[in-house]
Amino acid sequence: MNELAIYLKAGNQLLTGKEEKLKLALANFLSGGHTLIEDVPGVGKTTLVKFFAQIFDLKLSRIQFTNDLLPSDIIGTSIYNSQRQEFNFHQGPLFGDIIMADELNRAPPKTQSALLQAMEEKHITVDGNTYELPQNFHVIATQNPHAQIGTFDLPESQLDRFSLKMEIGYPDEQSTLTMLKNKSQSLEVDVKEKISSQWINTVKKEIENVYVDDALFAYIYRLLDNSRKSDGFPLSNRSGIDLIKVAKSYAFISNEKSVLPEHIQYIFPYVVGHRLVHPGESNIRVEQDKAQALLAQTNVRA
Repeated sequence: MNELAIYLKAGNQLLTGKEEKLKLALANFLSGGHTLIEDVPGVGKTTLVKFFAQIFDLKLSRIQFTNDLLPSDIIGTSIYNSQRQEFNFHQGPLFGDIIMADELNRAPPKTQSALLQAMEEKHITVDGNTYELPQNFHVIATQNPHAQIGTFDLPESQLDRFSLKMEIGYPDEQSTLTMLKNKSQSLEVDVKEKISSQWINTVKKEIENVYVDDALFAYIYRLLDNSRKSDGFPLSNRSGIDLIKVAKSYAFISNEKSVLPEHIQYIFPYVVGHRLVHPGESNIRVEQDKAQALLAQTNVRA
């Protein structure tokens, strides 16, 4: 697990005191899911995404979402070649390994929806042709709280594509003082050794072998079932699958050979919170409180 140590050491140079958030982001990446980070401006959302591209030997593609962005600006467009008398497809920034979707909720719903097929199926269909995305395709999106001016709520179908949602939180005293002295929010990190895509692919295969007891599958079912009996949005089967995948990844990077109930309970608010509450009526605190309430009313054992 030397690569994990490299990841956490370098990450803590940028986001001091945020080791758990770094572990959550890594666990979700290794599970094959996508991450949504919601927080106020200036707390390190973009810094975390840039760090991912810097520490892994993968191609970063950054998309700044604005209210005038079109779907073709993300996916790409077909341009007519007069010499060959045919249309040639020119790939957009969505064709990358790590997609940094910065301030996703500043784009209108039509543009947000351009991500749906890519995030679910890892390929894109344009003009009847299907284009495969990279093996380690991963979207890390940032969004500002919905109450801020100029934001559009992400629809439920879009939120359900994100297997994990978290916040960064304000930096601790030492990190804040360093920023103030440097007169910059951008702290540099010296990454001497990148983590290879080969290591990522090897670890993903090892994570598949992390053991999950049948009793935990039953526990997850009860959580899903209880959500469907309570007020608010019922959890989809996709959320249950994401819960298992992220739990296995989190157990692996915690040096555990099997998933424990504590792993499920710890990641549960991050995996399902944003799926329990209507987007226009919530913030990340409300979502996680709703998830904690669901945990409290569900027994680990039948």
